[in-house]
Amino acid sequence: MEHFVWGTDPVALSFGSVRVFWYGIFFASAILSGLQFIKWVYKREGKSDESMDALFTYAVIGIVVGARLGHCFFYDPAYYLANPLKIIAVWEGGLASHGGGIGFIIALWFYVRKYKMNFIWLLDRATMPTAIFAFFVRMGNFMNSEIVGTKSELPWAIVFSRVDEFARHPAQVYEAISYLAIFFLLTYLYKTRTSLKPGILFGVFLTTVFSARFLIEFVKTKQAAYSTEIALSTGQLLSIPFLIIGVGFIIWSYKK
Repeated sequence: MEHFVWGTDPVALSFGSVRVFWYGIFFASAILSGLQFIKWVYKREGKSDESMDALFTYAVIGIVVGARLGHCFFYDPAYYLANPLKIIAVWEGGLASHGGGIGFIIALWFYVRKYKMNFIWLLDRATMPTAIFAFFVRMGNFMNSEIVGTKSELPWAIVFSRVDEFARHPAQVYEAISYLAIFFLLTYLYKTRTSLKPGILFGVFLTTVFSARFLIEFVKTKQAAYSTEIALSTGQLLSIPFLIIGVGFIIWSYKK
């Protein structure tokens, strides 16, 4: 069976010694799209531009720092503990979505304390730009031919020629499509269900995102630099707490 072959150069543009990577373009698109969406939300609900600009700063710092630390200590702790200066070498690659999620929530906590806002209100509304952010990041992974899936003979399997000659599940595309669908679901609920209980959007976000992540991990190649005796992958083990919290938020929202 012939499969689609993907081997795009990670470098999108070159200007002498300056190189612009596809991943950087998609990461910037993720940030800008999230920013524009939260601007629309703040304008729709009468929040100040000043507090919105500050939210952008808090969010970016929280996501980047959390994602980097998550990659270092969730997926390859032995290496980074032995080489601590490599932790700050973000340009070498390595960002973990679970760590980015934790960093983002911590950043929002500091933000709402300073601007005297309701934490649950903000968590609910941050789910939508976060979902579209995740979509762009996974498409950046696809451009880099990274986070590839296991070998497959399915018609839509892809040969990532920069990795090897085998047809594989496009796991990054699976995730990207899932996150885009979740973005549309959350936006639909936000716009049409005006009587949604506080916390329900955040609960739905965690439940759907990490259910998708848990299932897609079954067709992903190993990401962690170590192995455990447990059959589940590191990504699945990290998804379980988020999934439980999401279900808990949904139950709490309806009982409150």
